[in-house]
Amino acid sequence: MEVTNENTPKEKKGLKQKIRAFFAQAPLIGLIISALIAVILEQTVGDLLANLIGLSKIPTLFGFLIILKKPLLIPSAMLYVFIIYVLPLIIIGKFTTPLMNAIAAWLFKAHKLISGVIYIGLLYLILHLWADISQYRLLTLKLTLIAVIVTLSLNVINGYMGEFSCSHPGFMALGAYTSSVITLMFFVDGKIISEALLPISLAPFVFPFSLIIGGFSASVGALIIAIPSFRTRGDYLAIISLAFLFIVKSAIENLEFIGGPRGLSSQPDVADLATVFLWTVACVWIINNFVRSVMGKALNAVRDDELAADAMTVNTRRTKLVAFMFSAFWAGIAGGLFAHVLRYINPATFGIQKLAEVLAMVYFGGLNSVYGSVVGAVSLSILGEALRPLELFKWIVIPLMLILIMIYRPTGLIAFKEFNVREIIKPKLSPPKEV
Repeated sequence: MEVTNENTPKEKKGLKQKIRAFFAQAPLIGLIISALIAVILEQTVGDLLANLIGLSKIPTLFGFLIILKKPLLIPSAMLYVFIIYVLPLIIIGKFTTPLMNAIAAWLFKAHKLISGVIYIGLLYLILHLWADISQYRLLTLKLTLIAVIVTLSLNVINGYMGEFSCSHPGFMALGAYTSSVITLMFFVDGKIISEALLPISLAPFVFPFSLIIGGFSASVGALIIAIPSFRTRGDYLAIISLAFLFIVKSAIENLEFIGGPRGLSSQPDVADLATVFLWTVACVWIINNFVRSVMGKALNAVRDDELAADAMTVNTRRTKLVAFMFSAFWAGIAGGLFAHVLRYINPATFGIQKLAEVLAMVYFGGLNSVYGSVVGAVSLSILGEALRPLELFKWIVIPLMLILIMIYRPTGLIAFKEFNVREIIKPKLSPPKEV
């Protein structure tokens, strides 16, 4: 009679359950407060701790760059990350869970506006303090937030509508150049016209309108290609949208008054972190409401079976047209923000490489999911910066990761999952005790 050791599997299972329960019991407000304590700790003692453990400065990107550049400093970098980031999470998760759940319960019952302002305000404070350490962090964070907007907007077409569009860099280019021309014409001498029309102090107030106009210009571009292209599906739509990308890129290269192939520079410095953050929050909120609305459900019906949707009185042509223009609008907003963050753009920026980056973020994170778009944009943006010391080899590592994801999770990491804010912020109940 074979004797089996039942204790070992139970011990392994118990360890997994303990780790999972540790994070499952911590509400979102607890994680946010622990992150806030971590960035405050880094602001106050980060330099001192880095010097004590043998680092020349505070790690700019969670120690990844140090690990790849100087492998001998791997223990120091890991110790820094553990003390600054992991330790506050463990302490708060271990000793303050009842308090955090009480706070989460109060916020859950409070007015939606009050609760939303508190959560968004704390999140912005964390990002602001984290990015305040260096200009490199600030630029990386801004570009990551812009990547979230682009990925979400493309997921509306490629995920929720079920088509395959390659025109998003073209929409970004239209938004970037339109908003840049407006701000340069009004606030910068000698770029578009000889003398600026308004003083530079008014630039922050005009900038949102220039972004919206840039978004509408991208929507007009989407309308131009949507009317003929929606007679086709699948590969044909992909070819038409790719042709649109090349048309936009070539047209900009041949327009000398906007710089031609040399590009445009000297955009006003109006895209600070608060501006980019607020536009990103607005994008996530509006797109999430859009895909959960009647129009979003109609998009899913068109994706699953267009003939059946048409038979069930869904105006499939109008649905696809609205979704395409809506998606292009947000791509144009992202392009305008991108132009004013870098303060320089040229046509080559919006080529095939940009298309590959955006498609990778969409399919890496997951189709038909706001969660997936955010995860894909953030993870690939941070990963691209973390692998920067590898130079050309990073374009071998990232595609290999994408291949593995496509093999083992063809729909992406987090696909077909709704972004329910009330479900995220609610307090966590204690898990039932095992009998």
